Amino acid sequence: MTMLPSPRRFTSDAATGAAYDHGAHVVEWTPAGHAPVLWMSGASRFDMASAIRGGVPICLPWFGAGRSLDLAPAHGFARIRTWFVSEATTTPAGTTVRYNLELAPSEVFPHSLNAEYLVVFGTELALELTVTNPGTDAFTIEEALHTYIAVGDIHSVVVSGLDGCAYLDKAPEAPATAVVQQGDIVFTDETDRVYSSTGDVVITDPLLKRRIIVSKTNSANTVVWNPWIAKAAAMPDFGDDEWTGMLCVEGANALGDAITVEPGASHTMSYRLRVEAL
Repeated sequence: MTMLPSPRRFTSDAATGAAYDHGAHVVEWTPAGHAPVLWMSGASRFDMASAIRGGVPICLPWFGAGRSLDLAPAHGFARIRTWFVSEATTTPAGTTVRYNLELAPSEVFPHSLNAEYLVVFGTELALELTVTNPGTDAFTIEEALHTYIAVGDIHSVVVSGLDGCAYLDKAPEAPATAVVQQGDIVFTDETDRVYSSTGDVVITDPLLKRRIIVSKTNSANTVVWNPWIAKAAAMPDFGDDEWTGMLCVEGANALGDAITVEPGASHTMSYRLRVEAL
């Protein structure tokens, strides 16, 4: 099996960062004066055929198994393709990296698709995904920036900003219909929720003594995920006990909020992280 080459590493006065060309996958962002913000699994596979577990996977052109619930690979094939770097510029304020990908029609997605991914490693982590339709027929995509955030202990983490938002609960034995969030989110079991929300989300982490603010644009959904005990143990690229140190808060357009891109048109979704000390 062909293993991945080392990631590209970037250093500026503002932050350090790293990304693989495989999936244009950001695996590190550490703003100056703070601990690393992104979480990576120690069990992740780093081979050309596999998705990387942790960091910021790009889910495209579908989310999970797609709206038909039968598509593979999970979360689409953009995260296991090699993206090409068209720009990499470092200044004292940070590093800007621009990735590009061209997808040819396939049996499961019979359309041409071009994607551009702009990453800025600075005092904020700024991510911008643009999907362009170069063909003659409209297509519909789901997309997500599936960000894994490092936390001190999931039991003490509080997520605010989603009070009153409807969500679809995808955890086992959850209701099939949407429910409404009441108050802040605390974690006591497997959590896998797709919220209807465009607003900011705040992750308060008392053990790491920090607050992480998630903001996004052109993103109808916020996904909140932690696998908890049983699902973590069932995933071969996820350590059995690693679930206590991570949390996914994702920007997405998925399920009923999938995006239709007309011929010659583009759609851009952006996602930002910033850190404040408690």
